[in-house]
Amino acid sequence: MAGNWRDRAATVFECEKKPATSSRGMVVSNHPLASSAGVEMLAAGGNAVDAAIATLFALTVVEPMMVGIIGGGMAHIRTSDGSHRFIDGQSTVPLAVKPDTYTSKPGSPHDVFDTVGDENLNGAKAVAVPGSLKAWCETLARFGTMSLADVMQPAIKFASRGYAATPYLCECIADGADVMRKDKPISAIYLPDGVPLKPGERVVQSEYAETLAYIAQHGADALYNGLLGNVLVDYMKATGGFIAHQDLKTYSTVERQPIRADYRGWQIMGPPPPAASGVHIAQMLNILEGYDIASLGFGTAQTIHYLAEVMKIAFADRAAASGDPAYIKVPVERLTSKAYAAERRRAIDDGRAQAWGAGVEQLESAHTTHMTAADSFGNVVATTQTINNLFGARILIPGLGTIPNNYMHLYDPRPGHALSLAAGKRVTTSMSPMMALRDGRLRFALGLPGGKRIFPSAMQALVNLIDHGMTLQEAVEAPRVWTEGNALEVEPAVPEREREKLAAMGHQVVAMSTVGGGMNGIAFDHDGGMLGAGCWRADGTPIGLSGGLARAGVRFGLR
Repeated sequence: MAGNWRDRAATVFECEKKPATSSRGMVVSNHPLASSAGVEMLAAGGNAVDAAIATLFALTVVEPMMVGIIGGGMAHIRTSDGSHRFIDGQSTVPLAVKPDTYTSKPGSPHDVFDTVGDENLNGAKAVAVPGSLKAWCETLARFGTMSLADVMQPAIKFASRGYAATPYLCECIADGADVMRKDKPISAIYLPDGVPLKPGERVVQSEYAETLAYIAQHGADALYNGLLGNVLVDYMKATGGFIAHQDLKTYSTVERQPIRADYRGWQIMGPPPPAASGVHIAQMLNILEGYDIASLGFGTAQTIHYLAEVMKIAFADRAAASGDPAYIKVPVERLTSKAYAAERRRAIDDGRAQAWGAGVEQLESAHTTHMTAADSFGNVVATTQTINNLFGARILIPGLGTIPNNYMHLYDPRPGHALSLAAGKRVTTSMSPMMALRDGRLRFALGLPGGKRIFPSAMQALVNLIDHGMTLQEAVEAPRVWTEGNALEVEPAVPEREREKLAAMGHQVVAMSTVGGGMNGIAFDHDGGMLGAGCWRADGTPIGLSGGLARAGVRFGLR
């Protein structure tokens, strides 16, 4: 629709950050040092995959509360030939774990997976079989151009020499301090003398630097079939954890094909199951396609009402039919069909909030990270990675110097449900490394952290870009809303008058400082230019590579 989105908006905002532009490559992550590690690879002649893997290893050092080699994730890769694929490096349930290994905490709601003693939340029993390291190494070997040793050099440097703690990192340390104090190795780095680090203080990880250097030399086998795996398994045996050598040796990544959705002439590509995000973003967009969202305006009560209703529908279906497709049948075709969207849309009341049940038969952490990279050859990577909760299991493994995941908290400790425990089962996730194409040309790649708030936030960014005509910087920074059926969370920029209208419709409106985490992404121009954007909710930093080599035949200083 013609015109500026602000002309029709009830919620107006100003961007806090500036985008970066480039012609030869772009990396956007939630830490400036990690972005710089990726751009270093581009400057050295590498491609987007080289840049992405360098960025991820660097993030394990400078964003240790979010991502690590004992974690899991999902990568969306578009190669220069225009093909798309997802590399599933999600964690799995150790073979020793049974459906009733944990005891559900009495009184826990059906969608809360707390256990007696928090065994699936903190400590060694909370650690699932890691997938990140294997996925990164395999991805680099298949699609990259540089050696593992080369792409890991920035991470090794940051770990050994140290870096200045950001206020964001220090806030995260303070949030997890009570549990982290119980573990001496992790406290020694992040809580010296029992006090959380302050902004500007140095974070040095000498032991982890040695681990990274060993991986650079020996590859993923160092963990999955070698010395580092011995260290991990010995630690698990000594502390009651479940990971054994057989878990590491039999772990495998999975290549999957994207979920595709058509929305107002755009092609949207997202992750397939076990990720719930691609299916339910497609579902929500299909329903919204029946409304003139552009005319209704950004941040109006009516627009937010429709967003809230489609989120509730998606979460109802997600609870009924999401999971590892190797263990349960996910009705992808029905959930993503236009006919099913029309059926659900007909039941929406234009002026009244409703409770929704699943239309198909029958808690994740917000602490993830996302990065996006592109090169001048046509390769693009959007990947979301995590150790699940803030600082994962809130322990540090001696001899490795790294923080493991607590992915076991994402499984239902009660047998007989879609997300119940089963040996080898992969976690279900809301990770949403998304790409949007128009007329076969890639226009946007984006993603964010934020647990169950990820895929509704990614959907809103796509609506901002397509319906409201926002720039990428505006789309990633725009105020968000979220609900899964109870309270409707809105960020502070949504005006009080619109909140009152929503309350009159029956929504239980709750103001939140943030909804979801720091989104970042890249926009692609028709002339090959790129624009990178990161939002105010994290240390989002886009770094672009422009310019180039001298003109052929130039001899400086001569006529």
